[in-house]
Amino acid sequence: MESGPAIFAGTVFALFGAALLVWTGTRVAHRAPVAHGVHQTAAATLATLAGCAALVLAVWSFTRV
Repeated sequence: MESGPAIFAGTVFALFGAALLVWTGTRVAHRAPVAHGVHQTAAATLATLAGCAALVLAVWSFTRV
């Protein structure tokens, strides 16, 4: 019964991380701003790191099942 929250958290982290990476990649490919008022490189780097961190947390959550 304790694996339910780990599965839910892992799924949420995986969906968020994947969506953030796809969205960031699409914005960079179209040369559109990732975040308004922030340098393109810094915003893309920070968003990519956040997406990767969310995917790492998803993997960690799934290993707790």
